[in-house]
Amino acid sequence: MRGGSRAKRWLPLLAALLVAAPSPAQERLAITGGRVVTNEGAPLPGGTVLMAGGRIEAVLPAGSAVPAGYRVIDASGKWVTPGIVAGISQLGAVEVHAVDAANDTQARNSPATAALRLDVALDMTETDIAVTRREGVTAAVTAPFPGRSIFGGQGAIVSLGDGATEPIRRRAFQHVAYGELGSQIAGGSRPAAWAEIVNALEEAKRVQSGILPAMRDQHRDLRVTRDDAEALVQVLNGTQPLLVRVNKAADIRQVLTLRQAYPGIRLVLVEAAEGWLVAREIAAANVPVITLGMDNLPGSFETVGSTMSNVGRLVAAGVKVALGTPDLDASFQPRLLPQYAGNMVAQARLPGGVGLSWDQAFASISRAPADIFGLADMGRLKPGARADVVIWSGDPLELSSAPDAMFIAGVAQSLESRQTMLARRYRPDQPNDSGLPPSYRR
Repeated sequence: MRGGSRAKRWLPLLAALLVAAPSPAQERLAITGGRVVTNEGAPLPGGTVLMAGGRIEAVLPAGSAVPAGYRVIDASGKWVTPGIVAGISQLGAVEVHAVDAANDTQARNSPATAALRLDVALDMTETDIAVTRREGVTAAVTAPFPGRSIFGGQGAIVSLGDGATEPIRRRAFQHVAYGELGSQIAGGSRPAAWAEIVNALEEAKRVQSGILPAMRDQHRDLRVTRDDAEALVQVLNGTQPLLVRVNKAADIRQVLTLRQAYPGIRLVLVEAAEGWLVAREIAAANVPVITLGMDNLPGSFETVGSTMSNVGRLVAAGVKVALGTPDLDASFQPRLLPQYAGNMVAQARLPGGVGLSWDQAFASISRAPADIFGLADMGRLKPGARADVVIWSGDPLELSSAPDAMFIAGVAQSLESRQTMLARRYRPDQPNDSGLPPSYRR
């Protein structure tokens, strides 16, 4: 009985200690001495970033005193930036693209199309998550791909934080294909693809206005189900952006007419290889673009006008451009976005080339994608923003630089990945006292 009484006396103290112990996200951190890129103005050499509760508390100029109660991280000689946001990717939805069982981005035989939700299939433990996070990417736009229909479904925005299970935004956008891909899926021509788009949006308008009966079995449209029409209501009222894959200048002009026909739509162009040819029209329509921006050779008739100056000319015309990896061949490499952004800076230095300034290039992989999706607390370092912060060894757009440390929602992240573990296992100077081959060593 005495032991039980003593234990009871200790319980309140133990409980108090557990409550008082801060979680990693609650720890107050001060990153000092680095070149701080805020995306809110000029960089701050020797600045200080204060973080607490998973948010940025303040960004202070050089020489500012660190308030009491903060753990100081010295970033002298390094760069401190917001985390990279992949403008479009397949992160969390594909482990092996060529294996259908490991690929949830494309439904080739599903009766549902626009109603499909990629967020229900996300797996943030997939191998490429850690690989991508190690290169400074803290969040990503994850997109489905059109399958049976030109409508691929609803994509999500995900955090690449270690242990993250909940997306930042579940039903973040709708994805549809036009141009050559859309015409191929829809029946063989652009008129067929356009008819599919208009039919689906008109059905959604009927649902939105209450014209369609409530009973689902009374709705028998052959091209779009009632579930799909209901999902597209979010596109009509602007709750979800409509991402349209399109490349040819003439196709882009056609897609832009959707803004007049359906004023509530938040249109976003994806790829837009010939966007520079109609840059002023895109800018006048206030429509942003997500593209890789690395195409300079036409791979199809709709990309004959491809140029490495596409992004630079779009931005010069006033178009908001975010870099992503929309092409399936590059969709597994959003980790290379800093390199792609750096190439945009290099393009500006070539004779006759049109590229981006350093600030514009870095914004295209951080603030711009966040702005396109209405994430005002991401892609920048300012009070109240998510504490997604990367400390780089040097200029993040230089190939010789790499993250030395990173925080997602204020939590320090491991820079370990399958590649780093394999590199250690097979490194020639690794000790091997067991006599076993590397594949058997633990």
